[in-house]
Amino acid sequence: MTGGGRAAAGRGHLPDLGPRGEGWVVGQLALIGLIIVLGVRGLRHLPPEILIGWLGLVVGAAAIVAGAWLVVRAVADLGGSLTPLPRPRADGRLVDSGIYARIRHPIYAGLMLASFGWSALTGSIGAFATALVLAALLDAKARREETWLLERYDAYADYRRRSKRFVPGIY
Repeated sequence: MTGGGRAAAGRGHLPDLGPRGEGWVVGQLALIGLIIVLGVRGLRHLPPEILIGWLGLVVGAAAIVAGAWLVVRAVADLGGSLTPLPRPRADGRLVDSGIYARIRHPIYAGLMLASFGWSALTGSIGAFATALVLAALLDAKARREETWLLERYDAYADYRRRSKRFVPGIY
């Protein structure tokens, strides 16, 4: 499903951050690293002593598992079109099946879910705050990526109308 491309009207003011968007990936990796580091300190409080701590542990672990599943499933569905960079590969194809039939950015959604899960599991407010920043960055990265996808694939506009960005049926 490739096409000659269409010019993206109203690209917005999101920067490229490199020819293929390398800066977006650097920011994403830095935030993920910070979330992990900030959460590690909370591990010394495991096992929790109060019920709310156990709730955070269970919900957090479930979110990490669900987020990891989303990432693994999305990577498998993308196959040879996989790239960490927001600009699509020149030899890639538009994938709109599998998990991509429901959401356009399941890898980003999985990273967000796992990051919030880690902050809940560890009870780290710092990790939670950084996960919010990561979610905002991934949303902006997805919007930048969508502009490039619109330029690259004629069918992308139609696909975007019938799918949601991160949460099926919602957003």
